[in-house]
Amino acid sequence: MVKELEKAGFPVAHMCNLVPVSQSVGANRIVPTISIPYPLGDPSTPPAEQWKLRYHRVGVALEALATNIEQQTIFPVRI
Repeated sequence: MVKELEKAGFPVAHMCNLVPVSQSVGANRIVPTISIPYPLGDPSTPPAEQWKLRYHRVGVALEALATNIEQQTIFPVRI
């Protein structure tokens, strides 16, 4: 689905925790997430920490959408 949306002219940021799988299916903008059951958070952390993680990851994904790329790119997540 990601590739079809991109063919139609819509940039897509694929947020996933299994980066090699995203690479193998051809996702162009890849944003690593945290884990399979909780991709954008960790329920064992305080709500404020979860919010910080989510806010940062979504920000990276938005930056990925706004970035012109020529090849498959993994956008680093630093926090």
